[in-house]
Amino acid sequence: MSASDEAIIRVEQLTARYGDRLIFDGVDFQVRRGEVFVILGGSGSGKSTLLKHMIGLYRPAAGRIWIGDEDISSAEGEARQRILQRIGVMYQSGALFGSMTLRQNITLPLEEFTDLPPEARDWIASMKLGLVGLAGFEEYLPAEISGGMKKRAAIARAMALDPEILFLDEPSAGLDPITSAALDETILELSRSLGVTFVIVTHELPSIFRIADRVIMLDGERKRIAAIGSPAELRDGAEDAWVRAFFRREAVA
Repeated sequence: MSASDEAIIRVEQLTARYGDRLIFDGVDFQVRRGEVFVILGGSGSGKSTLLKHMIGLYRPAAGRIWIGDEDISSAEGEARQRILQRIGVMYQSGALFGSMTLRQNITLPLEEFTDLPPEARDWIASMKLGLVGLAGFEEYLPAEISGGMKKRAAIARAMALDPEILFLDEPSAGLDPITSAALDETILELSRSLGVTFVIVTHELPSIFRIADRVIMLDGERKRIAAIGSPAELRDGAEDAWVRAFFRREAVA
């Protein structure tokens, strides 16, 4: 992994609410270009809420989210569309269209956002599937492949437009340990070979220690960031005993 010191995402004083319920308040952090950055925390801490703000699905109650030098939290029209084409998203379920083949799932964003001819779109779809270890599965329907393969296909679709940043929501959810480990290796290989920045929501500790350059941990009770750093740093030296216990899988007295 070869992350730089350049910030590709800057989250500034971000506050999120659902109606009157405060989810988190005044969250500040940066994601460096090329790194694998993991968002984690206990149940209800706002992990998925934070991700949805970062990809522009939710508007913040306060604060800003910069993708490069553009604020996704306030962008409208063409400016917003321009930002969205810089990112790709893999949702927890994969969210593949069941009536479409894997090739058709991947060519769909190419049809919508490019003027490429059909043969070029098909070639790109095959290339993206090859990158995630699914060469030869272009004509399969989602129902005809395993859960791990669906996650890989969803990552391939998220890469269709060559985004700078990939957001993955619980990529290992529902997968057995061997399949999950194989998916971790796919993420690492894409990070190394393509230089893509990954922002991943997960609570799977083996995956976190395998793939993460840095981690942000949300505290659902205090509505803020509990810690930020590499997994090993937080396991061995976090000031908060709860954070250390989380990474060591220990009960807190």
